[in-house]
Amino acid sequence: MSEPQTLHAAFAARIGAVLRALELEGALPPGASEAAVTVEPPRDPSHGDLATNAAMALAKAAATNPRSLAEKIVAHLARDPAITGAEIAGPGFINLRLADSEWLRELETIAAVGADYGRSATGAGRRVNVEYVSANPTGPMHMGHCRGAVVGDALANLLEFVGHPVIREYYVNDAGAQVDVLARSAHVRYREALGEQVGAVPEGLYPGDYLVPVGEQLAERFGDRFAAAPEAEWLPEFKRIAVAAMMDMIRADLALLGIRHDVFASEAELQAAGKPAEAEAWMRAHDLVYDGVLEAPKGKTPDDWEPVELPLFRATRFGDDQDRPIRKSDGNWTYFGADLAYHMQKAAAADELIDIWGADHAGTVKRIKAAVSALAEGEGRAIPFDVKLVQMVQLLRNGEPVKMSKRSGTFVTLSEVAEEVGKDVVRFTMLTRKPEAQMEFDFAKVVEASKDNPVFYVQYASARIHSTLRKAAAEGIAPDPAALDRLGGDEIALIRLAAQFPRIVEAAAVAREPHRIAFFLYDLAAAFHAFWNAGNDSPDKRIIVAGDPTLTAARLFLASQIVQVIRNGLAILGVEAVEEM
Repeated sequence: MSEPQTLHAAFAARIGAVLRALELEGALPPGASEAAVTVEPPRDPSHGDLATNAAMALAKAAATNPRSLAEKIVAHLARDPAITGAEIAGPGFINLRLADSEWLRELETIAAVGADYGRSATGAGRRVNVEYVSANPTGPMHMGHCRGAVVGDALANLLEFVGHPVIREYYVNDAGAQVDVLARSAHVRYREALGEQVGAVPEGLYPGDYLVPVGEQLAERFGDRFAAAPEAEWLPEFKRIAVAAMMDMIRADLALLGIRHDVFASEAELQAAGKPAEAEAWMRAHDLVYDGVLEAPKGKTPDDWEPVELPLFRATRFGDDQDRPIRKSDGNWTYFGADLAYHMQKAAAADELIDIWGADHAGTVKRIKAAVSALAEGEGRAIPFDVKLVQMVQLLRNGEPVKMSKRSGTFVTLSEVAEEVGKDVVRFTMLTRKPEAQMEFDFAKVVEASKDNPVFYVQYASARIHSTLRKAAAEGIAPDPAALDRLGGDEIALIRLAAQFPRIVEAAAVAREPHRIAFFLYDLAAAFHAFWNAGNDSPDKRIIVAGDPTLTAARLFLASQIVQVIRNGLAILGVEAVEEM
């Protein structure tokens, strides 16, 4: 037995049936594309419950004007008992008003579908690789990484919710100079663990105490074998061990926020396997890489600049402002060259790619998009690729900037913040702004018990409903849909808002914007609190109505479905729907 359709899906099907009827009548040509037809809530709720642009989208195919076609559509819709009003607005929009029974039926749909309410198959099984965090493996996670981590993880949840298989990937930048610095820093702590008085950590190395355990591990393993040995003898092994220790630390830090990855792709392993060279050969075979000379730097040319022939990727063919070298003059790969090979590797296992980057990487977006476009052209397939840029977070305590950390000595670690305010507070707060917008995280405000704190406001709605359900149960009253016809205007308005959830989820997934779910949940929580507060002034508007168990059971059923929608939305964000506070 198939699950019941959500209200929006059901009315989209109704509009489709009307269009089929108009084809039979000759008012529409058979097979006209309906890809642009939408059925959604109007921007202004006073215009109705749903609106469709069907007449505007199909007027050209019907060889008529939109209002004329809209009149034919409305004539059919007027016969539907579920529709109490169908009006033509503007150039041809059709606004619909639905019978209350349709909204009440949606409550029963929510109850029947439960945790799957809002879930869909719009992803059509298309595999998406979401790469997020990808911080250098040189220390613990800090709050500069936190926002991108949460956005990426919530986006992966959202895409899975609408039917996309998702690969959650972390790119380990373990082939650059910063990893050499890490190994040298670990060597200082290694000598310290052996009893040497090393003093202050030398300038240019990582000073944090987080490397002390790594030094102790190295001392236990190697004794004093490398204490005075030349760097060349210990650097490769110290790099390997230190990176592994840092990745264990990073995974543990991310776990504090409930964040996980399926794949940890190593840049060092990528290069050792010859993937950049394979990428270059493939690009040359498709005339995407050539040997050429870069233009001289703009402005005053440095005295030591000289033209050097390098392998250049034809980035200008795909919209970049200049072609880009994939190897340096010494033969080593540029960061772009390695990144190009990495994206080719990701694309081999996915239909779509999404990268979550810090805003400081904005200058790299155009060339990587060019590389993926080249790959798609060369392979003769579409490879949708999106880069989401995430702004940094400014940490405040009572309005004052927070800069120092006991653990790292230079920055505030993710674990310190998660341990102080909790996973749910961190995750939800990171999604209360669009990722490209600046954000402040004030330790005092994010735990404030007020409606100005979205985390509290949404979780309080969940706790409030559960408290009401427990109180009613103690009085022997359970949620019951038998008398839903007792519900009226205020309840219907609340259901209308909750019923937007499937559409919000679909739109958020298409736009790759999980923060839309957080915005919706705040609005739904605000509407529920307003509904609750009305009962403070009018006892007959309370959920538990003294002396009327039938109406109470119906309102309890309403409340239990509102909390189900809140729970589903919070699950996408990776936040718990608490039952008490």
